[in-house]
Amino acid sequence: MAPGKQGKSTGASENPSVTLFREYLRIDTVHPKPDYDAAVQFLERVGTDLGLECQKVEVCQGRVVLVLTWPGTNPRLRSILLNSHTDVVPVFEEHWTYPPFEAVKDSQGNIYARGAQDMKCVSIQYLEAIRRLKAEGKSFARTIHLSFVPALGCAVLGMANGTRLAWKRGGGVEDAFTHGSFLPTDEEVGGHKGMVMFLQRPEFKALNVGFALDEGLASPSDTYSVFYGEKSPWWIKVKCTGSPGHGSRFITNTAAEKLHKVITSFLGFRESEKQRLKSNTSLTLGDVTSLNMTMLEGGVSFNVVPSEMAVGFDIRIPPTVDLKAFEEQVAAWCRAAGDGVTYEFHQKCMDQQITSTEESDPWWKAFSGVCRDMKLPLKLEIFPAATDSRYIRAAGYPALGFSPMNRTPVLLHDHNEFLNEDVFLRGIDIYARLLPALASVPPLPAEG
Repeated sequence: MAPGKQGKSTGASENPSVTLFREYLRIDTVHPKPDYDAAVQFLERVGTDLGLECQKVEVCQGRVVLVLTWPGTNPRLRSILLNSHTDVVPVFEEHWTYPPFEAVKDSQGNIYARGAQDMKCVSIQYLEAIRRLKAEGKSFARTIHLSFVPALGCAVLGMANGTRLAWKRGGGVEDAFTHGSFLPTDEEVGGHKGMVMFLQRPEFKALNVGFALDEGLASPSDTYSVFYGEKSPWWIKVKCTGSPGHGSRFITNTAAEKLHKVITSFLGFRESEKQRLKSNTSLTLGDVTSLNMTMLEGGVSFNVVPSEMAVGFDIRIPPTVDLKAFEEQVAAWCRAAGDGVTYEFHQKCMDQQITSTEESDPWWKAFSGVCRDMKLPLKLEIFPAATDSRYIRAAGYPALGFSPMNRTPVLLHDHNEFLNEDVFLRGIDIYARLLPALASVPPLPAEG
């Protein structure tokens, strides 16, 4: 399928790569019912048109990972993996200026659609960079794979870091259940029916991956953000039990009093981290621990003092923090609130792998060298939320998060998400330089 041949009429002057991008944006892959089949069929058509090898891996029912492959001249060398997800987060259409799945382009060249930044742009930039390189007759030693995965989803499944724990007064840490966690539908803790399962499959092992690129974030400034690590997301529920009674009395030792102490401790820490970020201009959001109270539970009636109440917290911890020491602090906050206070994890990521950004590292040397040559100012950061990169790093593969979008407001998950067509096209230029450099990294010692 040649770009520009399908989709709505856009005028003869539109760049075919932009037309293809807008066509992909019009495929409704929004949750809770993403049209995965349409996305996979579209991408498979593009891959076939480019002469790429196509493989579909059903990691679980209804969840297919599409892999497109451009073989290298030396298949023994480890490959380059270009990862992207096909689905997008929900929208509130009443807050959008244009329909979120029509990919309207305004007079300034801004393309409005859910997925414009997160991350259908990157998927098409990968493909169009390869189109350009193949048209130029290029070939490289290392194989390049493109993986298109379902990233949003929930599952109850075994996870090495998914242990759920409960602290009990006087009893230390109790293992409530091992190697399992329930994760609600949310992009930042998704991937469990996508990348996590794919990584465990023999089809992934056969890709012989050496280095991966995945999504990053837009940057409002001239710089391009590059993410070499991610925070560890922890979801904690604290339960407080106490004396029940009638609402007219001063009941002692109530669940609410203990809950108040817990909330005060957690939010006090939140304020200290917030001030640390505010007072140090060299820090980014990825450098501090973010903490937010996200759920409150308890109570049956206005005139009944409940015997149990609970509060939920979303905590994102940078890789510089000692996770064991941080959990000890959580336990101390619970102990200080009184007896009958327990906590449990609904998500507990313990992996703190980061990708090397030392000039001696061959992958970083290739990546950063291109950026220097192209005069792209880079800002190295820890990703403030979570992407599939964390699973890739945890499996032992170096990965960088990079979406080449500078001078662009960060609008992923926001209303009126857009990307300017010039920024999009510049991203293709960048990948058309990055891919040859990465796919031409000389054989590493372990590769003989």
